[in-house]
Amino acid sequence: MKSASFGRPSRPTWVTSSYSNGAGGECVEWAAVERGVLVRDSKRPDAFVIAAGGSSWHCFLRAVRHDTFAS
Repeated sequence: MKSASFGRPSRPTWVTSSYSNGAGGECVEWAAVERGVLVRDSKRPDAFVIAAGGSSWHCFLRAVRHDTFAS
């Protein structure tokens, strides 16, 4: 899938996860785009980007908040 299909702007505004403690631990950044969300590793911002549609992102966040991932 091309990132352009998600309406990715040339320079999205990245936001650091609220769970990031700033001490260099595991953290991600996200950016809202026209048709969903982009997610990347804050320590490797040029490596890769994951694109998720709006409803998929909503389901993911709900699962994280309620700790409902299958083991």
